[in-house]
Amino acid sequence: MERSGLLIILSSPSGAGKSTLARRLMEWDPTLRFSVSATTRKPRPGEVEAEHYYFRERAEFQSMVAAGDMLEHAEVFGNLYGTPRAPVEEAMRAGRDTLFDVDWQGGQQIRASALGAHVISIFVLPPSLAELERRLIARQQDAPEVIAARMQKSRDEISHWAEYDYVIVNEEIERSEAELKTILAAERLRRERQTGLGRFVRSLMEEGR
Repeated sequence: MERSGLLIILSSPSGAGKSTLARRLMEWDPTLRFSVSATTRKPRPGEVEAEHYYFRERAEFQSMVAAGDMLEHAEVFGNLYGTPRAPVEEAMRAGRDTLFDVDWQGGQQIRASALGAHVISIFVLPPSLAELERRLIARQQDAPEVIAARMQKSRDEISHWAEYDYVIVNEEIERSEAELKTILAAERLRRERQTGLGRFVRSLMEEGR
């Protein structure tokens, strides 16, 4: 059955398991498109245009924002980051879903955009802040002061949980993965998303006449 593509926003505080869930979801359904951001920072060794980022000069990026060609954007440590609108619209027309790994601010902007009616938003919570801190320490990627800053930022992220359509408490990754797949399967079956349903029903009604 033909349908329009979805915009799937996945947000969480750092360490809650969002990246693992996003990876598993894309392994489960290879037709999912992961949203590639644009940035004004310079490419790092090994980074490929349109695969890791769309690399743009600041003036070009700002022109895209002014023209409404960015679904969301923000400045982080002196560099601009954002989601180009055209690739998302192209995927939607082809019936492909796009997965966004963004924070609550990016999620707000996407929901408020012209494509907001096609958005489903999911927030991933840790089972406790103590467990979240344990996970951050276990990654062995950050110094203690960085972990402390991440924990403080996590409280701010979590305070926006009620803005989302769905909330998953990621206590056990397999169960959370199953819940995420259930959400996506149900949303894909919503009547208004199945663009070919009207033609199909009309063909049913014509049978036997």
